[in-house]
Amino acid sequence: MNLNEYDYIIVAFSGGKDSTACFLDLLDNGVDKEKIELWHHLIDGAPGSDPFMDWPITEDYCREFAKEFNVPIYFSWRDGGFEQEMLRDNSPTGKVFWENPDGTIDSSGGKGPDGTRRKFPQVSADLRVRWCSAYLKIDVMSAAINNQERFKGKKTLVVTGERAGESKSRSNYNTFENHRCHGKLRTVHHWRPIHDWTEKQVWEIMEKHRIMAHPAYWLGWGRLSCITCIFGNANQWASAAELYPAMVEKIAKYEEEFGFTIKQGVSVRELVEKGTPYEGVTYLVEAWIEERQLIRSRGGWTLPSGAYGESNGPT
Repeated sequence: MNLNEYDYIIVAFSGGKDSTACFLDLLDNGVDKEKIELWHHLIDGAPGSDPFMDWPITEDYCREFAKEFNVPIYFSWRDGGFEQEMLRDNSPTGKVFWENPDGTIDSSGGKGPDGTRRKFPQVSADLRVRWCSAYLKIDVMSAAINNQERFKGKKTLVVTGERAGESKSRSNYNTFENHRCHGKLRTVHHWRPIHDWTEKQVWEIMEKHRIMAHPAYWLGWGRLSCITCIFGNANQWASAAELYPAMVEKIAKYEEEFGFTIKQGVSVRELVEKGTPYEGVTYLVEAWIEERQLIRSRGGWTLPSGAYGESNGPT
């Protein structure tokens, strides 16, 4: 693949180890940073929104990462985020908003059709029921690409960090294919550059560039998603409850209101009771970032405690 032939290279950047590895691999392959953009989808809505599902520190971590490498980062989100989409009751899904390079914000959608959810997304490989990935990430990126004039008549590469080793489903993903936004008006390809990488290779490139991983990994998580990810196991729910009890309590109350749990046959309250908080969960994440503001270590580098740990991601 000739990476130089693309006008834009968009890295879907969660702040996690795999999307970070994708970005670092582009640098190692000599890609001009002027072509690279980091795109981060804000799960809970507009920048600065109160956290409902996601790590409160992730937005700032992503901003600091982009600043460290002097690359632009653009945020996008669905109006009202996860909570508003979950609470839809005979109403349309919210608008999609995105930041433009000139600092303006544009939007699209929000006009229908009406629909009702009133329940959390379910633990499944089927995105029709695990709607958080589809409605808060995949569809948001597509709307932002399809509605920006700058991509028309240009060649764009979307880079994502799925790895075959994560799950049976992901092992069947294509490494390279046309993106869902590809068409007559714009050329958009989708590349998964680390699809065949092991987790060891991911941490090795993090070490090479001395990247201080997102606080989640230092607190014991093996994967970065929402702090209250629907795939989370009992230990992760117990850890989340110790870090942010109000967030977990709000989710538990919604389960009771809906009469429908996130995980079949077990409630969030039961998961918290069954789990054991990670040893790293002894202080708030905000305290961690105050102590360790660095994105790249200025001295030695060590693996975070969550490396090779419990990931509990998509099946």
